Amino acid sequence: MAIVTGGVLAGGLFHVALGAVIGRIRFALPPLVTGTVVLMIGLTLLPVGIQYAAGGAALAGTADYGGWESWSMALVVLGVTLALSTLGRGIWALAAVLVGLIAGWAYALALGAVSLAPVAQAGWLALPVPLRFGVEFQLAAILGFCLMALVSAVETLGDVSGVTKTGAGREPSAREIAGVIYGNGVATLAAGAFGGLPSTSFSQNVGLIAMTGVMSRHVTALGGVFLALCGLVPKIGALVASLPIQVLGGAVIVMFGMVCAAGIRLLADIAWTRRNMTVLALALSMGLGLQQEPAALQHLPDLPRLLLATGLLPAALIAIVLNLILPER
Repeated sequence: MAIVTGGVLAGGLFHVALGAVIGRIRFALPPLVTGTVVLMIGLTLLPVGIQYAAGGAALAGTADYGGWESWSMALVVLGVTLALSTLGRGIWALAAVLVGLIAGWAYALALGAVSLAPVAQAGWLALPVPLRFGVEFQLAAILGFCLMALVSAVETLGDVSGVTKTGAGREPSAREIAGVIYGNGVATLAAGAFGGLPSTSFSQNVGLIAMTGVMSRHVTALGGVFLALCGLVPKIGALVASLPIQVLGGAVIVMFGMVCAAGIRLLADIAWTRRNMTVLALALSMGLGLQQEPAALQHLPDLPRLLLATGLLPAALIAIVLNLILPER
């Protein structure tokens, strides 16, 4: 763990450096590139939502995977969320996802799929200990986490573009992109200082903002306070952790689909010339193809094979490079 802590800290510093650099290359990130990245994120996440709803990775390959109980929990969340978001008014429409999760949790509790024993066993207060596992810097770990930070920065770029487009109807500014990536690096440094893993943006938030239209710093700050309480008060964290993966799946199916819709919205304002269609086609083909068929990279060394198999990084790089080198006409 000491080696991991050292790698996380190094990755956080690299992430901060990316935040200082990426704002200066805003010219290389037009809607064609950011829209491709957001769409790629959404398409990559769609199978994850279905896997969650079917029972998660823990049940994959077993007879219980995809059973009626799992799907019924997911469908309760999905039904309540869609009903409130389309028919509800005021706070009920804005809180559709939260109410859907609570309804799904209550249904799962009635089925006996929720265990409250961890909540009873958890304590009331737990303070973090800085560098609890020690720290050790090794070149392999540093390189690995720095490359992970690069992938995370690409995802963050897509997420912030999706957030501003769906929440404010515009493209993010260079300052906003740099600030988000810089902040992500600072959060990773803080996580590493307390023995945690790197921080990254979550594309579910793009879908949530697309559904509610709420893009407020105050709401984000309140969410951060709640997450801090989950970390400092183990009972609250254990209660949140009691949410079955199938219930979460019912919510993220909607939100991951919204991520795809946000990518399509970013791409909708582009003039679809043969040149732009070529950029999008090749980026999606290589990104999705490598992500769904990682065995095609089996002859590469481990590190580049893992990075390319994410699908997101090659799609983003191809879109950026082709957009820069292909002539407009």
